[in-house]
Amino acid sequence: MYIYIFKSDTNRDLQAFSGQRSGAGLPDRFGPWHAIGVIRPEAAPPHGLSRAVIEKSIAAEGFQLWRRKSAPASAAASMRA
Repeated sequence: MYIYIFKSDTNRDLQAFSGQRSGAGLPDRFGPWHAIGVIRPEAAPPHGLSRAVIEKSIAAEGFQLWRRKSAPASAAASMRA
């Protein structure tokens, strides 16, 4: 199964996995959505996320939402220095 990765325009930390290249079925309230990547069937998802859990969620709901953790304020400050 190819898993498509999308990013929400309304919430910069929110992303979604979908089995649909078009992103059909992603929640409208967080859209618009932009495709940012694809995970091939033999590849592992990013950030150590479980492919089995993602595929189960896509089968049940049509998508899986996930939120990127923001960098702590101290780490963000040191990045700017």
